[in-house]
Amino acid sequence: MFASTPINLEDVLHCIGVAVQAPSGANKQPWQFMVIDDARVKEKLRAKCEEQEKRFHETAGTSFKQWLESKRITWRKPFLTEAPVLLAVFSNQAMPYATESTWLAIGYFLLALEEKSLSTMTYTPSYPEKVRAALDVDEPYKLETIFPIGFSADSSPKAHRHPAESFIHKNVWKTKS
Repeated sequence: MFASTPINLEDVLHCIGVAVQAPSGANKQPWQFMVIDDARVKEKLRAKCEEQEKRFHETAGTSFKQWLESKRITWRKPFLTEAPVLLAVFSNQAMPYATESTWLAIGYFLLALEEKSLSTMTYTPSYPEKVRAALDVDEPYKLETIFPIGFSADSSPKAHRHPAESFIHKNVWKTKS
């Protein structure tokens, strides 16, 4: 949930500037970023995403449908129009390590966004190629994710994270029960 409070677009551009400092395979920097703040474009994007999500939810297996329902995840994506800004992130699939490199940049972006006290979530549409086409983005670019960006209106606490120690192994692999 996002507050309707406007955000400073310069903060988002700063975060993209941080993202492009990420390492990339063969230093090809295969990422592209589309900033979307026009209400009509956001409406068009939401309509295309919801059309695809509805199709996905209708065809999902029973156990996955139950999981989605337990998490209250539906095909409706109001955050695509409620967030003041959307950022669509694409990778140039003609370049080596395009997806891996772009997700490194995404990690940098997320950390920078948090430093600016802005909130987001990663949202990858179920059929990203349809959304890419709706945004009139050429191949070989692949939509990796869409970030709705704004100030949070969600009062719930951050999801539980396991302590770092539970993921660290020194010299030998040990799993903890």
